[in-house]
Amino acid sequence: MLKRFSVENFKGFKDKITFELGNTFDYEFNQKVVSGQRVTKGILYGINGSGKSNLGLAIFDLICHLTDKQKLLNKYDYYLNMNSGKSFAEFEYIFEFQGEELCYKYRKSAVSELIYESLSIAGKEVICFDFVRNEGFTRLPGTETLNHTIENSSPISRVKYVSSNTILPDTKENAVFKSFIDYINRMLLFYSLDQRGYEGFRTGGESIAEGIINSGHLSDFQQFLEENEIVYDLYAVEVDGKKSIYCHFEYQEADFFKIASTGTRSLALFYYWYIKMEQASLVYIDEFDAFYHFELSNNIVSRLSTIENVQIFTTTHNTDLMSNDILRPDCYFIIKDNKIYSIADSTEKELRKAHNLQKMYKAGAFDEK
Repeated sequence: MLKRFSVENFKGFKDKITFELGNTFDYEFNQKVVSGQRVTKGILYGINGSGKSNLGLAIFDLICHLTDKQKLLNKYDYYLNMNSGKSFAEFEYIFEFQGEELCYKYRKSAVSELIYESLSIAGKEVICFDFVRNEGFTRLPGTETLNHTIENSSPISRVKYVSSNTILPDTKENAVFKSFIDYINRMLLFYSLDQRGYEGFRTGGESIAEGIINSGHLSDFQQFLEENEIVYDLYAVEVDGKKSIYCHFEYQEADFFKIASTGTRSLALFYYWYIKMEQASLVYIDEFDAFYHFELSNNIVSRLSTIENVQIFTTTHNTDLMSNDILRPDCYFIIKDNKIYSIADSTEKELRKAHNLQKMYKAGAFDEK
């Protein structure tokens, strides 16, 4: 799982900013939203322009050069910070797999222009390449001849090359490396309905209706809507060769997506990805509840918190969700002034389950780190 992420000189982040997920506290409540010393479920708060959306793009930047999954390359325009004269952005990821720490760091001058990368396992650098000097090495077991077979002038990531072109023997180092590759191939970022799109996880696309119907979840989707006080009698139909979701009414039938409200269509989009999340490794949902009322937002976060072995982070402006009944203080993060910190780490006061976190937040109790 991801323990820590840092980025510098990327979009709005001129200076280095770190997202720390390994600084958990000994709370006895809501223990299901942490795993060991890692946060697995979290909500990020910040004013408009603070960097919530850019943080998601930064975390998912490695998707663009390490995988063949879906990419949102248009989101990476104006890649470097425009107030900096530095010619590259720097990224560093700290993961933990099978009890070992894996550090992956790299530099890019643009989303498709990798200029340096390094991967270390348990403190030992096993892959390193400088694309400017055209020199480097691979030291994973089974890659002994790789340096002689790959052309130094190739712009491809050496980590991706090793993963795609080498049969690695069964060693502890290689097992950690394979876990890393599997993790990044299952990362998923998606947006709410107003800027629909996704990054990572798979390639290609299908309609929301096709995804729900083909997965056999139409009845469950109808029940999901009913649990949130949205009642429709749904059925599957094929229109012009495409599967669609229609609604039964007393005197007429209608296409669900043509009559549903903006909030209901946004909820359908969430459900489409929700039924796939158990297969994901890390999920980042930007402004997940932009069209939801409080009770619905609460229900969604409660659902997400039950998904095991998946790190899920959402951004919101909804302070009603800042409650120990939903998550816990070390799982609520504030992004402000180029810093990211949990509210648990922002005060010397011992936060207990009975504390009203929303009231404290509005009173400025978590303003200073």
